[in-house]
Amino acid sequence: MTEELEQILSQLTQPDNAIIQQATAQLKQAFKDPAIIPGLCAVMSGSQNPQIRQSAAVMLRLRVKKHWKKISPNDRESLKAVVLQAFMQETEHTVQHSLSQLCAVMVKHETPDRWPALLQLLNQSTKSSNPHDRQVGLLLLNKVIESNPEPFKPHYCQLLQLLRSVLEDHNNPTALYYCILTLTAITAFIGTEEMHLMRSILPNLIVALKCLIKADQNQASEAMEVFNELMESEVSVIVPHVADVVRFFLEVGSDTNLSDSLRVKALSCVTFLIKLKSKTVLKQKLLSPILQAIFPVLTAAPPPGEQDPEDEEDDSGDGTDNESPKHCAAQIIDTMALHMPPEKLFQQLMPLTQTCLASENPYQKKGGLMCLAVLAEGCADHIRTKILKSVLQTVCQSLSDSSEVVRSAGLFALGQFSEHLQPEVSTYCSELMPLLLGYLSSLNQAKVGHVTKAFYALENFMENLGADIEPYLPTLMETMLSALNNTDNLKIKELAVSAIGAIANAAKELLVPYFTPVIESLKGFLTTTTEEMRSLQTQSLDTLSVLARTIGKDVFSPLAAECVQLGLNLTNTIDDPDLRRCTYSLYSAVSIVTPDCLTPHLTAITTVMLYALKSSEGVTAHLEEDKAFVLLDDDDDENEEKDTEIFLEDDKGTDIHDVAGFSVENAYIDEKEDACEALGEIAFNAGVAFQPFLESSFQQVYEMRDFPHEDVRRAAFGAMGQFCRAQHKVWKENPTEANQQALLKLLDIVVPCFLETVRREPERHVVMGVLESMNSVIKSCKEEVFKNPSRLKEISHAIRDVLKKKTPCQDSGGDEADDEDQQAEYDAMLQEFAGEGIPLVAASVPADNFFPFLNDLLPFIMNKAKSSCTVADRSFSVGTIAEILHALMSVSGGRGVAGRLSNRLLPVLVAGAKDSDPEVRNNSVFGLGCLAQAAGPIVVSDYPMMLSVFSNLLSKESDLRVIDNLCAALCRMIMSNVDAVPLEQVLPALVARLPLKEDQEENNTVFSCMAMLYTHSPALVVNLMKPIVAASSHVLGNKDVDKESQNISVALMQKFAQNHSAEFQAAVTSLPAEQRDSLSAAITAS
Repeated sequence: MTEELEQILSQLTQPDNAIIQQATAQLKQAFKDPAIIPGLCAVMSGSQNPQIRQSAAVMLRLRVKKHWKKISPNDRESLKAVVLQAFMQETEHTVQHSLSQLCAVMVKHETPDRWPALLQLLNQSTKSSNPHDRQVGLLLLNKVIESNPEPFKPHYCQLLQLLRSVLEDHNNPTALYYCILTLTAITAFIGTEEMHLMRSILPNLIVALKCLIKADQNQASEAMEVFNELMESEVSVIVPHVADVVRFFLEVGSDTNLSDSLRVKALSCVTFLIKLKSKTVLKQKLLSPILQAIFPVLTAAPPPGEQDPEDEEDDSGDGTDNESPKHCAAQIIDTMALHMPPEKLFQQLMPLTQTCLASENPYQKKGGLMCLAVLAEGCADHIRTKILKSVLQTVCQSLSDSSEVVRSAGLFALGQFSEHLQPEVSTYCSELMPLLLGYLSSLNQAKVGHVTKAFYALENFMENLGADIEPYLPTLMETMLSALNNTDNLKIKELAVSAIGAIANAAKELLVPYFTPVIESLKGFLTTTTEEMRSLQTQSLDTLSVLARTIGKDVFSPLAAECVQLGLNLTNTIDDPDLRRCTYSLYSAVSIVTPDCLTPHLTAITTVMLYALKSSEGVTAHLEEDKAFVLLDDDDDENEEKDTEIFLEDDKGTDIHDVAGFSVENAYIDEKEDACEALGEIAFNAGVAFQPFLESSFQQVYEMRDFPHEDVRRAAFGAMGQFCRAQHKVWKENPTEANQQALLKLLDIVVPCFLETVRREPERHVVMGVLESMNSVIKSCKEEVFKNPSRLKEISHAIRDVLKKKTPCQDSGGDEADDEDQQAEYDAMLQEFAGEGIPLVAASVPADNFFPFLNDLLPFIMNKAKSSCTVADRSFSVGTIAEILHALMSVSGGRGVAGRLSNRLLPVLVAGAKDSDPEVRNNSVFGLGCLAQAAGPIVVSDYPMMLSVFSNLLSKESDLRVIDNLCAALCRMIMSNVDAVPLEQVLPALVARLPLKEDQEENNTVFSCMAMLYTHSPALVVNLMKPIVAASSHVLGNKDVDKESQNISVALMQKFAQNHSAEFQAAVTSLPAEQRDSLSAAITAS
């Protein structure tokens, strides 16, 4: 049989399809003969042709993998002997590689201890004095352990000692390579007893990598993965050596003689370390050395005659060039901004940045601008409150620089600022809009790449302008519509469509006059099917969704059904994840405006979205595989006929252990993320109509909670919260026992899942999403969330853990005594999401049940009110206290609990009312009013002191929102204890500050108070009728004031008209005509 097999295998390597097919048929036949195993063994060890030896090893491997149990015990034993013998005598590296993979699969079935000859061979060869034997032994060791890391656990200590000695074999780079790959494979499985060994190996590892870099940069780049693995699973191994490790990364990352891919690998390790251990990096004083090393990388000029990838004409303009050292240098600064306290970072970073910006060299300037741009997200508060004016000035100057490289970087920075530094950036509208419009006027002459960057800046800037965009609308829309109708360049059309979406976000119904021509253009783009129109169509769908959400129900509703049909037609004819993803957000938008339009199509829509969540399309497994032909034998044990098939390609029946990792194309990740978000939103908006799809949608979204990509996990948790809110809404509209049980069942799955994620999830941004989603569920479902008796304790403890920085996504730095007041802005934001849950819980359960937990949580909140804390922290602290007091007004036992807390909270709020920041003052004043209202009589003794604080404030306060809240707080004090307030002095001062200018929500409080006072001291109110009527005329018919407040105001006016008609008429007559009309219209209407 051996000769026959050799013949068949050699035919399979011929470049002739007919011969291959014939050989395939013969091989299928041969596989039915039990002698196939010894036959292949003989070929594998005896053939003269290395390619055939390799094929035999691959065939055996697949046979063993699927059908080990069918191989007779004798054949198994002889195979174990033959494979080791073949391995020892083999001279060709490719065949050794395949033989080592065959061993790896056999170890899976035979534990290492049942194959002593293998352990013996590994032991001898890896310690051999012959360098080649050591290499081959390490290759075998590596393959066997990579596939079976766990069964070798008992041997880890011995193994680590062996690997440590191999790492000193500096003249044998191949041995070093396999040694480091083996270390990488076991890192995730090492236990405490191996830790100290692993730590002691680290210095040798760095030296070994330096040797490997000299010998083979590609292998070195792959071996660097060991650091990612260590940081991910056992970062404590690195911490004692962190300075040496960082120095090594920086040396490699800065060395321009090395390949880009190796430098990128080293620099991304720095990014990852900062993300995980920013506190250690700061404590070890590594911030300055890192910045000193990466600035030259960030500001390097490209080789003569070349450009940086993002400055090339065909760049997509979205800044996604991941593979350059320059990009990684910027990413390091971006990560610092997200994970370090701004004060500490800016102190070291700004001098370097300013030097760059002052330089005449365009690439130095570009580096400085890139640096400012990537700081905007993580250090937004710091930039907005401390240095906004000067950095904006710098960016504006760069927009008129003579170098296009500098102008492009300036546009990118402006786009980042516009996205992250709101609302302050928008106040520079009159300086910035003319500059940006200037770019648009030369639309047709400029290079498309540069125009793309101008649009990026313009869109981000316009999106947040709100009604301030009005003066620019005619120019903007004229430019955009002209681009849609006149240019042949599809990229420019796409940019214009995208810009119209941004304009719509700001302009809302102001865009109505332009709606028809825009819709006609979009429909035209969406009904063609040519391939080159694809990205324009994707953008058109996106903009259509924005219009649906912003233009107003009356204008969009007539088109809703047609839009849904457009979306369905596109996904039926075109298979493109980006296009599908945009149809999902279109359906979401339609569900807000006219959910009924979706109802007939819900089956089709949910089917597509659930398929997108289930699908593994776009997921590529990286196979450790010889690119030889591979036998894929069926798993069908019953039917031996179908037992074999041959493919000239990779093995499709991949076992997870053959996989070196997965990569998912971004478009498919985005599609999964958008599908989760859309399902949640549609479920909530469609209500009862979505009920038949709720369970299947929930199950599929729930499966996504462990998806490898964090954005998909975050979206899944968001959707799970939406499903709970949707079920709650259905139950409220139709309060049956079955609907309530369905809600409780859902909450019993979702809430524990949220809590578990907070306890386990390593990604901060996912935990923020979970807390936000949990807050929205508590806010909507209130006491239903707490029907399970253990829930109150679990939720309170989860909030406490985040406030104490005790969760895995918070780098505690292992040192309790660190500088509490300084932390990264995003770390503070995570704690804010947790803190926001406290008043929501307080509003959902009886106050006495919550009191012990509240008592436990309050110190963490009050701590952030200290004057040494940031403005954001102080504002959060007093704001949360105020919301807790507000919540206590509406629950049973709330008054008693508010009274018990009043002594602790009063000093914090009074100090806050005197703060230098208006937002802190505002929240504190609101809190004092809520304290008076929630605690009732018990705080009457504090009224004189509170009134004196308010009186001082009223005399000098210039912030309109604070003044509004002062009026409301006085009203709360009056309503709570009218006899404790000297009305003759307080009321005229209060009424003089009406109408409210900013905080329209408080009209409810103010007019409820006036109505109460009219019953209590009518004479006093009638004396002030004129200003009260004037204030009322501003409230009635005002779209920013809720209906309830307007009704309270109307009722009071009617009483005035009935009981004091002369004074009332006089007051009305003194009003301007417009207000007079709205007042009489409102009174008549009611």
